[in-house]
Amino acid sequence: MKISDLTYLRETYGSRLQENISLSTCTSARVGGLADALIITQTSDDLAEIVKRMWEKEINFIIIGGGTNLLISDKGVRELVIINRARAVQFNERSGSPRARAESGTTLNDLAQKAAILGLSGLEWAATVPGSLGGAVYGNAGAFGGDMAGNLVSIDIINHQSGRQTWLVDEMEYGYRSSILKKGHLPVVILSAELALTKSTTEVVKQKMELNSAHRRSSQPSGASMGSIFKNPTGDYAGRLIENTGLKGMRVGNAEISNLHANFIINHGQTLASDVKALIDKVRTEVEKKFGVTLELEIELLGEW
Repeated sequence: MKISDLTYLRETYGSRLQENISLSTCTSARVGGLADALIITQTSDDLAEIVKRMWEKEINFIIIGGGTNLLISDKGVRELVIINRARAVQFNERSGSPRARAESGTTLNDLAQKAAILGLSGLEWAATVPGSLGGAVYGNAGAFGGDMAGNLVSIDIINHQSGRQTWLVDEMEYGYRSSILKKGHLPVVILSAELALTKSTTEVVKQKMELNSAHRRSSQPSGASMGSIFKNPTGDYAGRLIENTGLKGMRVGNAEISNLHANFIINHGQTLASDVKALIDKVRTEVEKKFGVTLELEIELLGEW
């Protein structure tokens, strides 16, 4: 980061600004180098204000919510890192069409659990998905037959050119684990989202969530990971392809391709991002060699590689 940018951040944010912070504590994989500068935000208004200032000053930044689906380089990142902990949630459960409005730093599990207490259905799939609402909206997260495209009504954003706006779900151009934001890397930050729900009972919703949770525990590994590494290719499963190359259990350093689900790489402690990246590259090479399929990353790589 340029000295002039760092000086501006110090003068503007004072003790809020953290410097030379390890990003391994900010991601579910528990790997990653240092951030030159880091700020934690607690509200969507604060997030919008910070983002606006960074654009005005032409200071590059990245936003991290739950830190899932991310592999951060051992060399770290030179941009300002904004940790999004804006987590206010409101429900309109009494109308004929119940809605939830939540800030983008809200965790999916917390949102699903709060909906369950109110007897609202529609987010059972999300209770087992790690990460934040903003990340889920950005990448169209999904599980157990549900996804964000099926729940989303609208999002509130801040746009570099146009300021604050509301987008309807159709404007997201959702596809499998993709959106116009993810495909186009547009200068847009998600502040909050409105989700459609349906009326049910707490007992029924929680029962479905428990079944989903049990299935996930039996089919996906525990431990530090990024979640699914690769998108499923059309008509097939990335895990099946990887397993049939014989790579299950392969290790580089303390990073291992899971023996339970081959589309997961587990950090067994003191793992380097470069070790994880080496396994990713090995998987892509072997799957393409054996099946002629080029696997597409579901995770994103951040930092210097």
